[in-house]
Amino acid sequence: MSTKRIMAARTGQGKLVVIEGDIPPLSPGMVLVEVHNSVISPGTELNSWCGLYEELQNPKPLPKPIPFGYGNAGIVRSLGEDVTRFKVGDRVVCIGAGYALHADYAVVPHNLCTKLPDGVSFLQGSYGMLAATALHTLRRGEPEFGENVLIVGLGIVGQLTAQLYQLAGSFAMGWDYIDNRVEIAGKWGIHGAVCLDDADHQEATKAFTHGSGFDAAIMAFGGEGTDTFKSVLKVLKRSPDGHTMGRIVINGNLTFTYSGLNNVDVRRAARTGPGYHDSNWEVGSPYPPVFMRWTTTTNLDLCMRLLEEGKLDVDALTTHRIPLHDVEAGITQIIEEPNNILGVVLDIKH
Repeated sequence: MSTKRIMAARTGQGKLVVIEGDIPPLSPGMVLVEVHNSVISPGTELNSWCGLYEELQNPKPLPKPIPFGYGNAGIVRSLGEDVTRFKVGDRVVCIGAGYALHADYAVVPHNLCTKLPDGVSFLQGSYGMLAATALHTLRRGEPEFGENVLIVGLGIVGQLTAQLYQLAGSFAMGWDYIDNRVEIAGKWGIHGAVCLDDADHQEATKAFTHGSGFDAAIMAFGGEGTDTFKSVLKVLKRSPDGHTMGRIVINGNLTFTYSGLNNVDVRRAARTGPGYHDSNWEVGSPYPPVFMRWTTTTNLDLCMRLLEEGKLDVDALTTHRIPLHDVEAGITQIIEEPNNILGVVLDIKH
């Protein structure tokens, strides 16, 4: 097998290119995967830390193109020492920034991989990172059956979070500024969604809860969000003496300035669950399940089961498919209409 791989990479000028590089050595605890599909998230990879939209306006050429990506799916081709969870030929989903790249081969810590069920395609499995992020957000929110929850930001993670809340017995409403995302949420069956440009969105939101206010809200977007945060506080439930109450979970790189939260519990949801970014855990032994039932790996496992059983819908979120070798032209074309982008899937193998 070749020791080289091809990868999508950023230039710092709002473009992606295909480059060739070495396949990393297969150290203990690592898995070599031949990738079939990967997903580019429009939130984090096109408009935030990767920032292709921003780079188009303010180009900052990099010394050399930088590979990127954090979610893909493919077939195990080789195993590092001490890896017993997989065998060569297994279909797997892989996650992890710097590991699960947009590349034809990836070397990934074994605890950042899980088996892909027979009924789940590589395309569907490549959403694993984003699905597990949504699932960890749900866990941080501690929903109770029958609650009303508001999802602010209907990007991929926001849409998947709404789906999971509905599975957990909540009534979910979504907010977004982009009409297309509201329409996509309607296609998979969100209980309610409104565009924030609509003048009556506050009244529509209150009507959704029958005047009782939301028990919880998820802030599923990044950037400066003070005004939106204030709007959310207006539709949370309120005590008879006027105190705002409820839970707000933030799973994006959101900043806001606000005081007087009263009895509102604000929480952060970090990535995909315990274990992610713990380098010893990623390549080593799992945490004892009797003490830590839900980790990044077990969250991934559950997401794949939900996909297999048709309880999570990622197909409705896929708006574009691009062959890896055409990524430069493909991305250049689609980012001209950013409001039409949601899930961008790269086809690595034909």
